[in-house]
Amino acid sequence: MIDIHSYWAYLVVILLVIAVVNAIIGLTQKKQFTDKDLRIGLFTLIVSHIQLLIGLTWYFMSPYFSMLTSNTAEVMKTKELRLLALEHPVMMILALVLITIGWSKHKKKTTDAAKFKTFIIFYGLGLVFILSKIPWTNWFN
Repeated sequence: MIDIHSYWAYLVVILLVIAVVNAIIGLTQKKQFTDKDLRIGLFTLIVSHIQLLIGLTWYFMSPYFSMLTSNTAEVMKTKELRLLALEHPVMMILALVLITIGWSKHKKKTTDAAKFKTFIIFYGLGLVFILSKIPWTNWFN
C-alpha cells in the first residue's frame, strides 16, 4: 500500500504543476478557458482525491497511526515521527480541501481570467502545502 501511495504521489505532483503552469500561461496570455483546461483541472482533482483515499487507507494501517495513538508525547518530540504521523496527513488533507474549493469556485466564475486565477490560487496553494510536507527523505531513498 505504501508503494502505491508513493508512486501515485509523483502523478499528483506532476499534474498539479501542469495545472498551475497551464493556468498561469492561460491568465498571462489571456487565453480562452477551454475544455482542455477544464479537463486538466478535473483530472488533477480526481487523481488528488484518489491519492487521499490511498493515503488515508495506508495511514490507518501504518505504524505511525498506532504510535500516535499509543504514545503521543514521544511522537510529538521526534521530528521524523511527527512529520509522518501528524504533519504530513494534516497538510495533505488541507491541500485537498484547497484543490476541491478551487474546483468548485472556478465553476462559478464567468470570465476566462477569473477561472484561470482561481486555479492558480487554490491549486497553487494546494501544491505548496503538498511540497512543504512531503517526506523527501523517503522519496529519494
